[in-house]
Amino acid sequence: MSTEVSSRVIAEGDPIPRVKNVLLVMSGKGGVGKSSCATNLTMAIHRAGYRVGLLDADIYGPSIPTMLGVSGRPVSLDGKTIEPLERFGIKMMSIGFMLEDPKQAVIWRGPMLHGALQQFLGDVNWGELDFLVIDLPPGTGDVALTLSQRLRVTGAVIVTTPQPVATDDVFKSVAMCKKVNIPVLGVVENMSYFIDTAGVRHELFGSGGGQAVAEFAEAPLLGQLPLDPQVREWADKGTPVVQAAPSSVVSQTFGAIAAKLVEVVEAHHASASNEGAPIIDRSGGSGGHKRLPVMK
Repeated sequence: MSTEVSSRVIAEGDPIPRVKNVLLVMSGKGGVGKSSCATNLTMAIHRAGYRVGLLDADIYGPSIPTMLGVSGRPVSLDGKTIEPLERFGIKMMSIGFMLEDPKQAVIWRGPMLHGALQQFLGDVNWGELDFLVIDLPPGTGDVALTLSQRLRVTGAVIVTTPQPVATDDVFKSVAMCKKVNIPVLGVVENMSYFIDTAGVRHELFGSGGGQAVAEFAEAPLLGQLPLDPQVREWADKGTPVVQAAPSSVVSQTFGAIAAKLVEVVEAHHASASNEGAPIIDRSGGSGGHKRLPVMK
């Protein structure tokens, strides 16, 4: 069974018309834990009852296969489409599945990268999905531009850490979204704080960065994730912490962020569907006449 969710507008020629929502997880900055967030948010959304897929669009540094403990080569059952690999009920695709050696480097120029992304969208049998989460590489280059041109995305989730050395680049990612008309659905502040064994909270990377990015993006701060060694430990073992330790504080925080994100998506669709609708002025007319004129 799947929980119902509203759908984006599917334009003619959309490469994934059976996918209701496309969420880009991006940062514009490396090292902020974007792939960890993408993986655990995907897992949290799936555990909430939605049909979810995860596309690793970081062609040069794919990490989803490691974080989800998946290896193997995708196959085609009909000679036309590629079957995504699956674990924990999540469909996934990554360039990492295509490499003979996990240490092999992908040395491609833009056109080859563009072609790979088109195949990962149009040639993969994603089936009926409520959400396709796309883990973008750092920066504001070819991948994000290709996706914005190829399909109508629901919106982006921006991942940052609190310190200015991260937010300075993340601001650029938000600016790019505005330029290419990708809605920013919300901001996730990763590694916000650390709780030591005595229960004392330490803000190792400062504070306020996530809120500053959210204000610049005019989007909600979806949540603040603690710096928790379990996230790294379970990722190295090939299981997202949300699946491995669902009762932990960090997993509960991921769950709360996922729930809020789904709410924002629904509100986004509701707002879009009401654009251009007539507004009824219920204040009444002059001279006591209770008119209900339509304001266009």
